[in-house]
Formats: sequence, structure tokens, C-alpha cells
Amino acid sequence: MTIKKFINYGLLGLLIIALIYSFISLDYSNLINLQFSNLWHIFTSLLQPDLSYLYDGTGEDLVHLMFQTVVIAFYGTLIGSVLSVPFILLSAKSTWGRFQIFALAMRGLLNLMRSVPALIYAILFVRVVGPGPFAGALALGVQLIGMLGKLVSEELDRVDGTPIEAMHAVGASNVQAFQYSRLPQVLPIAASHILNHFEINVRSATTLGLVGAGGIGAPIIFALQQRNWPRVSVILLAIILVVVVIDFFSSRIRQKLL
Repeated sequence: MTIKKFINYGLLGLLIIALIYSFISLDYSNLINLQFSNLWHIFTSLLQPDLSYLYDGTGEDLVHLMFQTVVIAFYGTLIGSVLSVPFILLSAKSTWGRFQIFALAMRGLLNLMRSVPALIYAILFVRVVGPGPFAGALALGVQLIGMLGKLVSEELDRVDGTPIEAMHAVGASNVQAFQYSRLPQVLPIAASHILNHFEINVRSATTLGLVGAGGIGAPIIFALQQRNWPRVSVILLAIILVVVVIDFFSSRIRQKLL
């Protein structure tokens, strides 16, 4: 048996052990409390959405709060996209040449930034700038810096080197080669990543209201705590509708870009 096969079989064995352990270690004792009558009640209640919550002109209705949620996601995506540019350049290996240690250090920072959940960032920014949509937008923006910085910097390092070499051959400087050869190859992919993360941010923004960062998060938690299933239903339907619409248009735009 070759070393490669031995490693593959070892990894497969570890995966099987992890799966078995995860099933065994789970606490199944609460299953005795499962009552199908409760499930049926929840299901039937969710089929009767509270349409009176759609719009009442108070500013705390579903239309207003869902619009606020989308705005938080859009503003957060804008902040993250703009502020990620220097991080992208500094974490690309092609920027540093022989000094790869600096690129690795920047990528370590980006890994740290994107590993922190948006909800944790939201708690921090609510403390710093006060509760409201701005805190939510900042939370999504900072996390997006880590995501875009990693993804786009890797794309910068993977571009086709032939046009870059051709520009150097005719006397172009490194800056000119980057501007006219490397950058045009990356921009469509970067725009696709931004659109994809805008869609992700819309879903993330629906939970930021839990910590006072605006949006629809707080009302859906209050409705769940009060077992107000018709209101939960109409909020979930609104979230699904918004995500589907954004996914439809962003998919069409990404197809045009790539």
C-alpha cells in the first residue's frame, strides 16, 4: 500500500469514527417529550400568516423592517467591499514578491476577521456606536472584509500570467501590468463574490436585530418566544421571498459577469 492510499484510508477512518461518535454522544432523552399534537398545532398555525402585520404605518411593521434589513445588508456589503481593497492587495502573494511572510501574516489577519460571527461583531458595535441599523451594517462589513480579502487575493494569485509577461516584455512597469492585465482578470470574479455575499448578508442581517442592530431579527424572536406562530409565519415568508428575489437577480448578474 502506498503512502497516499494509507493517508486516504486513515482520513476515511477518522471521518467514520467522528460520525459514529457524534451520533452516540448526542442526548436523545428529550425525544420522550415529543408530542405530534404540538407539531401539528405549530404546522397548522404557520399556514395562517398574520397578514395584519404586513403594513400598519407605524414603522415597526414587516414591510418597513424587511426594507431596513435589506438596507443593512446592502450598506454592510458596500462598506466591506470598499474597505477590503487594501487588505486584498496586501494579502496577495503577487504583491510581495520574495517577501511572502507579509502576505501570510495578512492572510492570518483575514482568517481571524472572518472567523468571528457577524452576531459577535454586532454586539461589539452596538456597544461602540449604539443600537440601530448602523451597528448591524458595520458588523456585516467587517466580516465581509475577511471573506473578500481571502477570496479575491487568492484569485489575484491565480490569474493567467501570459498577458502579464507580455506586458513586461514590451516595457510595462509592474503597476501598469497590474492595472491593465492582472486587474481586468479579477474584477468580474470579485464582483461575483460581492453579489454572492450581499445575498448572504441579507440572511445574516435577519438575525442581527437579536442584539439591537436593527432589522427583522427582534420581532421574529419576540414572536417565537410568545408562540405567535401566525406572525412567525408571515415573517419567514417575507424573508424567503426577499432572499429568492435577490438570488434570482444576483444569479443573472453573475452569469453576465463570468
